[in-house]
Amino acid sequence: MKPHLLKVSSEPLLSFGIRRDILPFFYKRWHYHPELELTYIINGEGTQFVGDHIESFMSGELIFLGKNLPHLWRSNENCINNEPCEAIVIHFSENFLGNEFLSLPEIKKIKELIKHSERGIKFKGITKEKVLPLMEKMLVCDEFERLILILQILNIISISDERIYLSSIDFNIQLNETNTHRLDKIYNYTLENFTKDISLEDISSIANMSSPSFCRFFKLRTKKTYTQFLLEIRVGHACKLLIDSELSISQICYDSGFKCVSNFNRYFKKIKKLTPKEYQKLHLKLL
Repeated sequence: MKPHLLKVSSEPLLSFGIRRDILPFFYKRWHYHPELELTYIINGEGTQFVGDHIESFMSGELIFLGKNLPHLWRSNENCINNEPCEAIVIHFSENFLGNEFLSLPEIKKIKELIKHSERGIKFKGITKEKVLPLMEKMLVCDEFERLILILQILNIISISDERIYLSSIDFNIQLNETNTHRLDKIYNYTLENFTKDISLEDISSIANMSSPSFCRFFKLRTKKTYTQFLLEIRVGHACKLLIDSELSISQICYDSGFKCVSNFNRYFKKIKKLTPKEYQKLHLKLL
């Protein structure tokens, strides 16, 4: 998809920026920027898009995004209606310590991390527990200590093996503003209506295109068919219900936009490599 170029603001004379966001909802805009981004989601849940990756997100996630990697966090309704969403976000350029920084032998692991961040990386386990207090401290300390802390954070995540790569290894996208409005409309309509029937004619009309033209347009920019995209959204919603609700599998099937439990089970296993029941047991065990 062709997302919005976002200009990331930072304080004058500082080489990177950190902020705490407390918002009614997360960002709802498919965007990218030349700065790298490290985000810790303190409170919030919804649907996350990183490159061509789609899944649910929840509180307590730590995600590192490479430069110009398109991404979007869209909050669930309960985040809007109950508690505000909260995150700590760090933005910095690849050469924020100067052009020679990444050539230092001591920085080899960080250089490799920055390269791998082109796909987006989610960190888990002890890595998250180590990083959060350092990010919290960065919000209140002076500029020099912030610099030391960001190096500590980069060192921790660069040597961590508690990582999950998000976008596919061959994801590539031409970044410009052409057709941004059209793609925003497709995303927003799908996220607001995925529990209902969405025909190819419906979504093509939203995009103001013929059905054949829409199919070519969408596949070219997302590397997947619209049907596959819609299934991933529905399965992602089902994952959240499997963990957060006490609904039956059949009710979750229907509440996620599927019309047949056998199809729900088949597509769920194809995307998640587990049956809905297996997925639920595994994740409830980890809570």
